[in-house]
Amino acid sequence: MTKDVIALTPRMPDPWAVLAGLLSGGPDKLVDTAGEGAVVQLCDAQGRPLVSVEAPLLVQVEGEAERLLGATPPPVPFWWTEARATTGVPEAERLAGTFAARLASLSGGTAWPPEAARSLAVVASDGVGVAPTPAAAQPAVDVLTGNVAVVIMDRPVVAMTAWLADAFRACAAAERGLQIVTPPGTKLSPAVMSVMPGWPSRWVVQDQQDGYYDGLSGAVLRWQEGMFATVVPADATEDDPRTPVAASYRQAAETGERQLAVTYRTIHPADDRLVLGGSVETVWRELTGGPPGGWGTAEPANLPWSPGRLTDVAYARAPEPTWFVVVGSPDRPGIATVKVTRTKAGVEEDVTLAFGYGPDEDVPLDALRRTAEVLATRHRLQSMLVQLRKARRDLLVPPRFEGPGVPLAFVLGAEEVRAMPDDRARNTPLSQPPVRLGPKARPAYYYPLPGDPSDLSGWADFERLVRHLKGA
Repeated sequence: MTKDVIALTPRMPDPWAVLAGLLSGGPDKLVDTAGEGAVVQLCDAQGRPLVSVEAPLLVQVEGEAERLLGATPPPVPFWWTEARATTGVPEAERLAGTFAARLASLSGGTAWPPEAARSLAVVASDGVGVAPTPAAAQPAVDVLTGNVAVVIMDRPVVAMTAWLADAFRACAAAERGLQIVTPPGTKLSPAVMSVMPGWPSRWVVQDQQDGYYDGLSGAVLRWQEGMFATVVPADATEDDPRTPVAASYRQAAETGERQLAVTYRTIHPADDRLVLGGSVETVWRELTGGPPGGWGTAEPANLPWSPGRLTDVAYARAPEPTWFVVVGSPDRPGIATVKVTRTKAGVEEDVTLAFGYGPDEDVPLDALRRTAEVLATRHRLQSMLVQLRKARRDLLVPPRFEGPGVPLAFVLGAEEVRAMPDDRARNTPLSQPPVRLGPKARPAYYYPLPGDPSDLSGWADFERLVRHLKGA
């Protein structure tokens, strides 16, 4: 049974309904709180958590339950209440299912996974055991070692939930890696991949043939020295490590689906009148014809699109950086991550954005130049890279090989152009000259690149261009 259960309800769960669900395990279970009251825990007699319940989240964005759970929720707005059971305690998993089922029954909703809705019986509590402290003290973590924290997730999509974000922050503070272990059918949200730190953090996929492998690289893994690490053959050398790649990772199929990926940075003067998110909305409107569907500081994205509210959150958190996720509508898959940072140069927005297209859908390549010009002239664009990839329309990351993107265009903002000596930004070694964006007195430049998905030679042109612009 899954260790995560979620209740999707049309009404906000009543506190008495929540308490009834928590106490469904019997009178020997005790209630405690964590995270400044945002997390309610069902504990054993020693005070160790069995089930941790997040505060209910009001979701006002279409398609999030379908995208992250494959579930049919009530009509928006609806409430998303998530519970996580302590690993290795069968009773804890049954308690989580019972809690979600009671909550859904009392609030007129549904429980995910579907089998959790049938978990209405009181769970016996004799002989309960839990993971030892400190692992049990952090309900998001299943195994804790000196090197890493391990999170085991049995969900269709590993999303950047609030509790997973907390786990990332806790691991960074403790200088540990975070390793996420999933079954083979699970996929990764691009939002998680955007914040996944380097080694020893990784996505670990269980595999019947090879045991475990890295979901992003395919490298076969083994549990050794307190973490999942790559298998090194006895005859490996530093120049030829010969890391084995899992057979399941190599099973790729041509579907005709594609992704248009846009990565860029804007720098704004620090001003009380500044409104953030305008550049993201510009890209969305230019490439899809409409604004984003919603946003949030975690997944599911729960708030209707509003640059003003997004700005308020970033302003309240300053000078600390703020991370956002922005999503599209169900009929046009799109997702962006936005990191807002206060620096000496001003307020920076680092944006990674992608849209998905099926084999019979046209990618709006003719809108790219116009999009770049609007960003350069209205949103203080510093630089932008546009790529085309052969990858899933739904934008989720599968645990198998997907080819790299190819560069379609690079854009250099007006301030960057002005800072370059001579006429370096305009006279490049590329066969095709750049396109001027904006006024002649303060130009930005759009550099078209070959962009053939079956030909990676465009990266050589991109590398030549970047070396030239840097004066190398």
